[in-house]
Order: sequence, then structure tokens, then C-alpha cells
Amino acid sequence: MSVQERKQRERAERERLIVATARELAEQQGWDAVTTRRLAERIEYSQPVLYSHFRGKREIIGAVALEGATEMAAAIRAATAAADGPRARVTALARTYLDFAAHNPAVYDALFQLDGGLAFAHEDTPEPLKDAFAALLESLGEVAGDGVHPGVFTETFWAALHGLATLTRAGRLPPECAGQRVELLVDRLAVV
Repeated sequence: MSVQERKQRERAERERLIVATARELAEQQGWDAVTTRRLAERIEYSQPVLYSHFRGKREIIGAVALEGATEMAAAIRAATAAADGPRARVTALARTYLDFAAHNPAVYDALFQLDGGLAFAHEDTPEPLKDAFAALLESLGEVAGDGVHPGVFTETFWAALHGLATLTRAGRLPPECAGQRVELLVDRLAVV
């Protein structure tokens, strides 16, 4: 391995460590606890080393969001692939999405609540975000109904899921009715 390759590998490892540590700290204590000073202390590198990878917290949030989008897309695809038929796929998609939001609150916030400097619904949208939307579209497009644009239907269904996830996390919806909400959403919106 050349010196150049070793340096690139070490740089990539440091970047993964920064993102993983930021994510861990945010999941434990919230995003307000994530500062470059605290990250530098936890990973035992200087702040200038952090700034050589990320210009600041905003870019770190963006990196966590991209990682989370990849994980969410994989989880949705795995759940929908195991389901039999359109209704089961949409139900699995909804449950998986809501479970992801509930079990990864800091990642979910990085994706959808915080400014990570990422463009959504634009040509320059990063691939992991496009792929996460594609994972939704793959199952939702087939149940949009006649004359309904699959992308618009997916956006609407996603907005409903986001609302449910956000309101449940905020304690504004009782969690014991989560299954009923998913069934209602599938019954009323999806043509299955």
C-alpha cells in the first residue's frame, strides 16, 4: 500500500469516526450537545483535524443525514421485499418508516428537522436522499391509483408518515394507537 493510499484510508476512517461519534452523542444527549470541541475530545483529535473534514456542525449533521438515509432505504427495501402483495408492502413500509423514526431520533432529526446543508427535491440532491425517496416510491407508486402521479402520491404518503412520526415523538399522539393509524393510512390513501 502506498503512502498516499494509507493516508486516504486513515482520512476516511477519521471521517467515519467523527460521524459515528456525532451520531452517538446526538442520540444520547441531543444535537445541542454536539459541538466540535466535544467531538474533538471524544475522538481524541484536535478541532483543526475535525475542520479538515467538515466545515462545522452543519456539515456533520448532513453527513449523519446521508448515512441515515442509506440505512432507512435499506430497512424499507428489506421490509417490503419480505411482504407479499401491495397492501402488505405498503403496511411494511409504513411500519418500518415509523420504527426508524422512533428508534433513531437524532438521525431522523438530521434527515428532516435540522439544517444539514442538503438539497431535497433538486437536481443536486445527494444520491442517498434520492435513493431513500426511491425506496418509498418503489412500493407506493404501485398503489397510487389511476390518474395519480406516483411521485406526488409518494410525497403525500411520506408527508403523512412524517406527521405521524413527528407528532408521536412529541407525545401528541398516543403510541398505543400507532397500528390503527398505519391501517387507516393504508386503507384510505393506498389503492390496494
